[in-house]
Amino acid sequence: MKGAMGGLMKQAQKMQEDMQKAQAEIANMEVEGQSGGGMVKVVMNGRHELRSVKIDDSLMGDDKDMLEDLLAAAVNDAVRKIEQESSSKMSGLTAGLNLPGGMKLPF
Repeated sequence: MKGAMGGLMKQAQKMQEDMQKAQAEIANMEVEGQSGGGMVKVVMNGRHELRSVKIDDSLMGDDKDMLEDLLAAAVNDAVRKIEQESSSKMSGLTAGLNLPGGMKLPF
């Protein structure tokens, strides 16, 4: 029993280290979101910080409302990509845990 508990503690510690590593990788990753066929591009990091915005010159004379919509769509695209990448990285760590549906780590 004592050996099993020690093994379980080692597994938990390894998983915690792996999660911290994955969280750091996610925070440092950068994704590009696009809209308008690439006419608006944003780069966002895993902390959801917007790093850059590129707007095609052809949009500068266009309707302000349309430009705002394209910018929002590009940001939302980047956020979706970050969430997908985060989910993918974390699901690999929690694959053998049999967590209840909808439960996310870290808590």
